[in-house]
Amino acid sequence: VQLAESGGGSVQSGGSLRLSCTASGESTWEIDCMGWFRQAPGKKREGIVTITSDGRVTYAESLKGRFTASQGSSKTTMSLEMTNLKPEDSALYVCVAETRGRHRCSQPEDQREYWGRGTPVTVSA
Repeated sequence: VQLAESGGGSVQSGGSLRLSCTASGESTWEIDCMGWFRQAPGKKREGIVTITSDGRVTYAESLKGRFTASQGSSKTTMSLEMTNLKPEDSALYVCVAETRGRHRCSQPEDQREYWGRGTPVTVSA
């Protein structure tokens, strides 16, 4: 599975961005879940959201209300709508996917089998 993110960029505090992730490859039909995590320079990775193949969405508590994830009908695309962005949201946002079993989808997002290269988000004050 290959993952490609898009939609990152620079925005002022209070602004919005929509990130997208597309999965490709021969094993996409085996995807159990997709998700996002982020990592800012010098900080630990932070899980954001996981969507399972049957549409169940689990958010990090701290980001609920500002971040909204959705899944495409093909189950190989995922979007992340981010609103009221703050400077502390600045990070590299990485799309992830899992094919090794649904049970792994409850683990932190940075434990997923496949990672994209990430898309940078910069929020200025």
